Amino acid sequence: MLAHLRSALSLTILFTALTGLAYPLVLTGLAQGLFPAAANGSLVLRDHTVIGSALVAQPFEGAGYLHPRPSASGWNAGGTGASNLGPTSAALIATVAERRAAWEAKTGRSAPIDAVTASGSGLDPDISPENALAQAGRIAAARGVDIGAVSRLIEAATLGRTLWLFGEPRVNVLETNLALDAAFPGPGAGGQGTPTQ
Repeated sequence: MLAHLRSALSLTILFTALTGLAYPLVLTGLAQGLFPAAANGSLVLRDHTVIGSALVAQPFEGAGYLHPRPSASGWNAGGTGASNLGPTSAALIATVAERRAAWEAKTGRSAPIDAVTASGSGLDPDISPENALAQAGRIAAARGVDIGAVSRLIEAATLGRTLWLFGEPRVNVLETNLALDAAFPGPGAGGQGTPTQ
Protein backbone atom coordinates (compact mmCIF):
# COMPACT_ATOMS: atom_id res chain seq x y z
CA MET A 1 0.00 0.00 0.00
CA LEU A 2 2.88 2.37 0.77
CA ALA A 3 4.22 1.78 -2.76
CA HIS A 4 0.85 2.84 -4.22
CA LEU A 5 0.79 6.00 -2.11
CA ARG A 6 4.36 6.81 -3.11
CA SER A 7 3.59 6.49 -6.83
CA ALA A 8 0.34 8.43 -6.47
CA LEU A 9 2.13 11.23 -4.64
CA SER A 10 4.98 11.24 -7.18
CA LEU A 11 2.53 11.47 -10.10
CA THR A 12 0.60 14.26 -8.36
CA ILE A 13 3.79 16.28 -7.87
CA LEU A 14 4.95 15.58 -11.45
CA PHE A 15 1.66 16.57 -13.09
CA THR A 16 1.27 19.60 -10.82
CA ALA A 17 4.69 20.79 -11.93
CA LEU A 18 3.93 20.07 -15.60
CA THR A 19 0.38 21.37 -15.88
CA GLY A 20 0.41 23.90 -13.06
CA LEU A 21 3.82 25.48 -13.66
CA ALA A 22 5.64 24.45 -16.85
CA TYR A 23 2.68 24.56 -19.25
CA PRO A 24 1.39 28.02 -18.12
CA LEU A 25 4.92 29.44 -18.15
CA VAL A 26 5.57 28.17 -21.69
CA LEU A 27 2.24 29.52 -22.97
CA THR A 28 2.78 32.86 -21.25
CA GLY A 29 6.25 33.11 -22.78
CA LEU A 30 4.93 32.25 -26.26
CA ALA A 31 2.07 34.75 -25.95
CA GLN A 32 4.38 37.51 -24.75
CA GLY A 33 6.82 36.77 -27.57
CA LEU A 34 4.32 36.38 -30.42
CA PHE A 35 1.38 38.58 -29.39
CA PRO A 36 2.55 40.97 -26.65
CA ALA A 37 -0.24 43.54 -27.07
CA ALA A 38 -3.02 40.95 -26.93
CA ALA A 39 -1.33 39.02 -24.10
CA ASN A 40 -1.31 42.19 -22.01
CA GLY A 41 -4.98 43.03 -22.54
CA SER A 42 -4.88 45.09 -25.76
CA LEU A 43 -4.27 48.22 -23.71
CA VAL A 44 -4.69 51.60 -25.42
CA LEU A 45 -2.14 54.27 -24.51
CA ARG A 46 -2.20 58.04 -24.88
CA ASP A 47 0.98 59.90 -23.98
CA HIS A 48 2.34 56.75 -22.31
CA THR A 49 -0.74 56.50 -20.06
CA VAL A 50 -3.20 53.60 -20.22
CA ILE A 51 -6.64 55.01 -20.99
CA GLY A 52 -8.49 51.77 -21.65
CA SER A 53 -8.52 48.51 -23.55
CA ALA A 54 -9.62 47.90 -27.12
CA LEU A 55 -11.45 44.84 -25.75
CA VAL A 56 -13.46 46.44 -22.93
CA ALA A 57 -16.11 49.16 -23.23
CA GLN A 58 -16.14 52.26 -21.10
CA PRO A 59 -18.78 54.97 -20.83
CA PHE A 60 -18.65 58.01 -23.11
CA GLU A 61 -21.25 60.69 -22.59
CA GLY A 62 -19.72 63.77 -24.21
CA ALA A 63 -21.69 64.96 -27.24
CA GLY A 64 -18.52 64.95 -29.36
CA TYR A 65 -17.92 61.22 -28.89
CA LEU A 66 -19.36 57.94 -30.05
CA HIS A 67 -21.42 56.39 -27.29
CA PRO A 68 -21.10 52.65 -26.62
CA ARG A 69 -23.87 50.11 -26.19
CA PRO A 70 -25.76 50.28 -22.90
CA SER A 71 -24.23 48.16 -20.14
CA ALA A 72 -26.29 46.05 -17.75
CA SER A 73 -23.29 46.07 -15.36
CA GLY A 74 -22.66 49.83 -15.56
CA TRP A 75 -19.31 49.14 -17.29
CA ASN A 76 -18.05 47.45 -14.14
CA ALA A 77 -15.60 44.76 -15.24
CA GLY A 78 -15.83 43.16 -11.79
CA GLY A 79 -19.54 42.44 -12.21
CA THR A 80 -20.01 41.84 -15.91
CA GLY A 81 -22.99 40.14 -17.41
CA ALA A 82 -26.36 40.61 -18.98
CA SER A 83 -29.56 41.51 -17.17
CA ASN A 84 -30.90 37.97 -17.83
CA LEU A 85 -34.27 39.46 -18.71
CA GLY A 86 -36.13 37.58 -21.44
CA PRO A 87 -37.67 39.16 -24.56
CA THR A 88 -41.14 39.16 -22.98
CA SER A 89 -39.97 40.80 -19.74
CA ALA A 90 -41.94 43.96 -18.98
CA ALA A 91 -38.86 45.46 -17.30
CA LEU A 92 -36.71 44.85 -20.40
CA ILE A 93 -39.37 46.22 -22.75
CA ALA A 94 -39.71 49.37 -20.61
CA THR A 95 -35.92 49.82 -20.37
CA VAL A 96 -35.47 49.46 -24.13
CA ALA A 97 -38.34 51.89 -24.80
CA GLU A 98 -36.77 54.44 -22.43
CA ARG A 99 -33.34 54.03 -24.06
CA ARG A 100 -34.89 54.32 -27.54
CA ALA A 101 -36.69 57.57 -26.67
CA ALA A 102 -33.52 59.08 -25.17
CA TRP A 103 -31.34 57.97 -28.09
CA GLU A 104 -33.76 59.26 -30.73
CA ALA A 105 -34.10 62.58 -28.87
CA LYS A 106 -30.30 63.02 -28.95
CA THR A 107 -29.79 62.01 -32.58
CA GLY A 108 -33.13 62.71 -34.28
CA ARG A 109 -32.82 59.32 -35.97
CA SER A 110 -34.31 55.87 -35.51
CA ALA A 111 -32.30 53.85 -32.99
CA PRO A 112 -30.38 50.77 -34.18
CA ILE A 113 -30.95 47.73 -31.96
CA ASP A 114 -27.43 47.82 -30.49
CA ALA A 115 -27.99 51.41 -29.35
CA VAL A 116 -30.79 50.38 -26.99
CA THR A 117 -29.87 46.84 -25.88
CA ALA A 118 -26.95 45.79 -23.71
CA SER A 119 -24.53 43.12 -24.85
CA GLY A 120 -24.22 39.77 -23.09
CA SER A 121 -21.04 40.82 -21.29
CA GLY A 122 -22.07 44.41 -20.65
CA LEU A 123 -18.61 45.44 -21.86
CA ASP A 124 -18.83 45.09 -25.65
CA PRO A 125 -16.22 47.53 -27.05
CA ASP A 126 -17.81 47.70 -30.51
CA ILE A 127 -20.98 49.08 -32.02
CA SER A 128 -22.52 48.51 -35.43
CA PRO A 129 -21.59 50.85 -38.30
CA GLU A 130 -25.26 51.88 -38.46
CA ASN A 131 -25.17 52.93 -34.80
CA ALA A 132 -21.89 54.83 -35.28
CA LEU A 133 -23.03 56.64 -38.43
CA ALA A 134 -26.34 57.59 -36.80
CA GLN A 135 -24.31 59.45 -34.14
CA ALA A 136 -22.23 61.35 -36.72
CA GLY A 137 -24.59 64.37 -36.79
CA ARG A 138 -24.40 64.89 -33.03
CA ILE A 139 -20.61 64.48 -33.04
CA ALA A 140 -20.16 66.88 -35.96
CA ALA A 141 -22.37 69.52 -34.33
CA ALA A 142 -20.53 69.24 -30.99
CA ARG A 143 -17.12 69.50 -32.65
CA GLY A 144 -18.15 72.19 -35.15
CA VAL A 145 -17.13 70.17 -38.22
CA ASP A 146 -18.83 68.86 -41.33
CA ILE A 147 -20.91 65.71 -40.84
CA GLY A 148 -19.36 64.24 -43.98
CA ALA A 149 -15.89 64.41 -42.42
CA VAL A 150 -17.11 62.60 -39.29
CA SER A 151 -18.92 59.98 -41.39
CA ARG A 152 -15.80 59.35 -43.46
CA LEU A 153 -13.73 58.91 -40.30
CA ILE A 154 -16.27 56.41 -38.94
CA GLU A 155 -16.34 54.52 -42.25
CA ALA A 156 -12.53 54.36 -42.23
CA ALA A 157 -12.64 52.99 -38.66
CA THR A 158 -15.16 50.28 -39.53
CA LEU A 159 -13.71 46.78 -39.18
CA GLY A 160 -14.96 43.98 -41.40
CA ARG A 161 -15.72 40.38 -40.53
CA THR A 162 -12.85 38.45 -38.98
CA LEU A 163 -11.23 36.36 -41.75
CA TRP A 164 -14.06 37.61 -44.04
CA LEU A 165 -16.31 35.03 -42.36
CA PHE A 166 -16.84 35.51 -38.63
CA GLY A 167 -18.88 38.18 -36.87
CA GLU A 168 -20.35 41.35 -38.26
CA PRO A 169 -18.82 44.66 -39.36
CA ARG A 170 -18.12 46.78 -36.29
CA VAL A 171 -16.67 50.06 -35.01
CA ASN A 172 -14.45 50.09 -31.92
CA VAL A 173 -15.73 52.96 -29.78
CA LEU A 174 -12.53 53.83 -27.88
CA GLU A 175 -10.25 53.72 -30.92
CA THR A 176 -12.69 55.75 -33.02
CA ASN A 177 -13.04 58.35 -30.26
CA LEU A 178 -9.26 58.67 -30.16
CA ALA A 179 -9.28 59.15 -33.94
CA LEU A 180 -11.97 61.84 -33.53
CA ASP A 181 -9.81 63.67 -31.00
CA ALA A 182 -6.80 63.49 -33.33
CA ALA A 183 -8.73 64.64 -36.41
CA PHE A 184 -11.01 67.24 -34.80
CA PRO A 185 -9.49 68.59 -31.57
CA GLY A 186 -11.17 71.47 -29.89
CA PRO A 187 -14.17 72.48 -27.81
CA GLY A 188 -16.29 69.45 -28.72
CA ALA A 189 -13.81 67.12 -27.04
CA GLY A 190 -14.32 66.33 -23.40
CA GLY A 191 -17.03 64.91 -21.17
CA GLN A 192 -17.40 61.86 -18.97
CA GLY A 193 -15.44 58.81 -20.01
CA THR A 194 -13.43 60.63 -22.62
CA PRO A 195 -10.05 59.38 -23.84
CA THR A 196 -8.43 62.44 -22.30
CA GLN A 197 -9.13 61.21 -18.76
